[in-house]
Amino acid sequence: MSNGFLPVSKADMEERGISQLDFVYVIGDAYVDHPSFGHAIISRVLESHGYTVGIISQPDWRREESIRELGCPRLAFLVSAGNMDSMVNHYFVSKKRRPTDAYTPGGERGKRPDHATVVYGNLIRRSYKDIPIIIGGVEASLRRLAHYDYWSDSFKRSILLDAQADLVSYGMGELSIVAIAEALDSGIAIKDITFIPGTVYKTKDISGIYQGLVLPSFEEMKANPARYAESFRLQNENTDSCTGNYLIEEYPRGIYVVQNPPSRPLTTEEMDRVYDLPYQRTWHPSYEKKGGVPAIAEIRFSLISNRGCFGGCNFCALTFHQGRTMQVRSHDSIVKEAELMIEEDDFKGYIHDVGGPTANFRHPSCQKQLTKGVCPKKQCLVPTPCKNLDVDHSDYLTLLRRLRKLPKVKKVFVRSGIRFDYLMQDKDDTFFRELVEHHVSGQLKVAPEHVSDAVLAKMGKPEHTVYEGFTKKYYHINEQLGKKQFLVPYLMSSHPGSTLKEAIELAEYLRNLGYMPEQVQDFYPTPSTVSTVMYYTGIDPRDGKPVYVCRNPHEKAMQRALIQYRNPKNYELVYEALMKAGREDLIGFDKNCLIRPKAGTERGKKKEIPKGMIPKRQKKKTIRNVHKKKK
Repeated sequence: MSNGFLPVSKADMEERGISQLDFVYVIGDAYVDHPSFGHAIISRVLESHGYTVGIISQPDWRREESIRELGCPRLAFLVSAGNMDSMVNHYFVSKKRRPTDAYTPGGERGKRPDHATVVYGNLIRRSYKDIPIIIGGVEASLRRLAHYDYWSDSFKRSILLDAQADLVSYGMGELSIVAIAEALDSGIAIKDITFIPGTVYKTKDISGIYQGLVLPSFEEMKANPARYAESFRLQNENTDSCTGNYLIEEYPRGIYVVQNPPSRPLTTEEMDRVYDLPYQRTWHPSYEKKGGVPAIAEIRFSLISNRGCFGGCNFCALTFHQGRTMQVRSHDSIVKEAELMIEEDDFKGYIHDVGGPTANFRHPSCQKQLTKGVCPKKQCLVPTPCKNLDVDHSDYLTLLRRLRKLPKVKKVFVRSGIRFDYLMQDKDDTFFRELVEHHVSGQLKVAPEHVSDAVLAKMGKPEHTVYEGFTKKYYHINEQLGKKQFLVPYLMSSHPGSTLKEAIELAEYLRNLGYMPEQVQDFYPTPSTVSTVMYYTGIDPRDGKPVYVCRNPHEKAMQRALIQYRNPKNYELVYEALMKAGREDLIGFDKNCLIRPKAGTERGKKKEIPKGMIPKRQKKKTIRNVHKKKK
């Protein structure tokens, strides 16, 4: 065997003595055999259960022959758009095309189609009329039922129907894909595989579903977005394997799309087995001429320690994809992977990250969750931490200490999200101190997202006072340790609930802090999040109440500009926003003003200035200046 990768050509199949593969996996990403890539995990899990899997990476969707390169599989085609939704991969929130694709060799763009899962599914169906097609990955998982599509500004059917597929394997998929494989291998027809948790199927007969929840029909939701808000509330309350029900969505011509309850979370032993599989930990050798696959740079020397998140951010799709129950790997498994990394030729002594969706979640949020699942209608941390919340960083701290002691390791960083409100609930400061002392690379990135409590409530984030307490404690610990490390806050503009008033409130906070962020994320309505439902319907699905939504591109530009009001390029937008909001008091020469008046206006007569300049007292400060001043 020439390499340890899965077959990508007929020649590879012949070399391995395979005349027909059990599964052909069509993916929108380049083939990277690393456990941070979903296609690598699913294919290696199937291989570990005795099935043969071949990879067709980024086929030319304009040529039907591209889907036939490995022949017809014995059991099924598997399809995934890649590690990202293909539309998020392709477009900025402005709907302008991204210049590169980090998941393609050489960063080249245009190697996969828009709505890749749908396009690949139809491509397969044109060539193979009766072969089962199972779709999965983030794109299929988050579009498994009817959903709002931001890029076309339309309400779309379940991706199962549009892709002409037979099943959706939603969530992370290890348990469901093995169950599907075993069912197909035993001779069960694909149309009869309706019983596997973590899957979605289509049918014309729902008489056998005795306790399912019938959601509003597709036609009802399309005609009345408020019905979609109702449907999503039910979906959001059924994302746990212990409490989740069957969800039934009706379509024209007597078709029903049925979502089975989610798969149960993996045990630690099962997680270990998944991550201990024989990954090659790099891109396929055929990509060497193009310089490899850029996306691997961020994760090559990082370690995944957990899955799931009970944080409850409304703009995040993790609840729908990975669930709220934490799934963790053992210390031994993580250390074993670290030891493999250390021996790589270009390892420089730095482990870039140890975490997951939220790095400092390493156990269930409460003991009740283990037997009864997560609360369907309550969150663990917001609006205030639940009285049953179990806050404990000891396991994560023990893991980090063990990794720090490994030979050849100079530093172990924590760069994936730290949930600061959870950290502030810990009465023992040991982890906080060691985080600051050993695991911050000069600056810690955190996500307060906003300062307006009204907006934060719509985001599913804690009140701003919690972040203020965190920053105070962070700098106090740094001072005690004699360190000069800083916080980089992620901020979001135009989230549902944010008017110009709240955007100005955020600008005033930044003025008081003396800091202008270099990057700002405009709210991006991705499929199947609470926030996206708000954006589309103007309704908070949690309580049915109306919510303000900024949809006008010009107002969105004003809200974004206010966060970076010191940038001269944003002057006109900031000026217009302040005038529109009746906040002329923030235009002037006073130290509390955001911008100076326009030259030649009545306000500007005090002192003629170049258009777009800022008051002298408000000269731009760097992050380092800001925090020196705070001290």
